[in-house]
Amino acid sequence: MSLLDLFFEAGNLKRLKRTGWLLRGVPVPESIADHSFRTALITMFLGDELRRRGIEVDVERAVRIALIHDLGEARITDIPLPAQRYFDKVNGERQALSEMLGENGMEGYVDLFDEYENESTPEGRLVRFADRLEMLIQAVEYEESGFRNLDEFWSALDGLRGSEFYPYFRDVVDGLERKREGKA
Repeated sequence: MSLLDLFFEAGNLKRLKRTGWLLRGVPVPESIADHSFRTALITMFLGDELRRRGIEVDVERAVRIALIHDLGEARITDIPLPAQRYFDKVNGERQALSEMLGENGMEGYVDLFDEYENESTPEGRLVRFADRLEMLIQAVEYEESGFRNLDEFWSALDGLRGSEFYPYFRDVVDGLERKREGKA
């Protein structure tokens, strides 16, 4: 696969919709690319804020992880959580990513995906935090447009509150919940 072919294949993320929202009746949900972009943006701002507070984090690496974390879905699509109990989505995503990138000698990017999935580095854990935060921001936006059957997504709030980053971004997480409750 040439770099150009890789770029075209990555374009699938712009067309593929996030299936969790589709299954909840959102007629025109965000694309995987929409989600990945805002996750990367959140990662960058949170990373910069952590550095301002003296917490060592490689923001560029974290943003790279955020940009790559869903790239394998260009081949396997966004598999909704209920379907994931029937097969190993992470392994499928990793294999797709490895095939996409391996032909161009870019296997090192797969390591970034692994950092995210395994939460093995501060950067991988920061992206996981940003990924959950982005999903809940999107949930609030859909709820504000009238979709009320999104409660299952809010279990991610526990992951945010249990994160090492919660003490630094308590105001953001708690503010998101207040916004959902109409108190912000």
